[in-house]
Amino acid sequence: MPYPEHIPAKAVFLDKDGTLIKDVPYNADPEKVLFETGVFEGLAFLEAAGYKLVIISNQPGIAMGLFSQQQLDDLITYFYQIFELNGLSLSGFYYCPHRPAENGNLCKCRKPEPGMLLQAAAELDIDLQQSWMIGDILNDVEAGNRAGCRTVLINNGNETEWLSGPYRTPHCLAKDFPEAVHFIHSQTNTSHVQA
Repeated sequence: MPYPEHIPAKAVFLDKDGTLIKDVPYNADPEKVLFETGVFEGLAFLEAAGYKLVIISNQPGIAMGLFSQQQLDDLITYFYQIFELNGLSLSGFYYCPHRPAENGNLCKCRKPEPGMLLQAAAELDIDLQQSWMIGDILNDVEAGNRAGCRTVLINNGNETEWLSGPYRTPHCLAKDFPEAVHFIHSQTNTSHVQA
């Protein structure tokens, strides 16, 4: 009797600040976390469509001394709890604790590098070609595209530089999170041809 074919999971990778929640710079206080309109409804729709939900976040505040590792750990615990309270399962929370590049030394995890997505895919058995990255700046888009995902940019005013590049064009430009989810839903049953 043949073994059943192994099918990796698909995921939606989610930037945190400015995408899931209002952007409060370097915040690690759960009391200051305010989720964007329609986020939990959109996440529930994505999860029901078979997507794992994974947060991918640059958190340089640790290296900059703006909050402690314990404060960030507590914030991550809060995210797992608030997802659960809303009937959702957060499959992973990946973060880069490093500062932006200094003297040209860029780590492999800080977006726009794809390291966090590649790590999540390896640890959570995710098929990147069937997955999406949603973010509010082009560094999120580049990280997702470089990892092999499809990408959605929420154009809410947080991207101010609009620096172009070979990986910095999103598959969709959405005005908010619900529109991003709607686009992913419209594409879910279409085949993904890797460029």
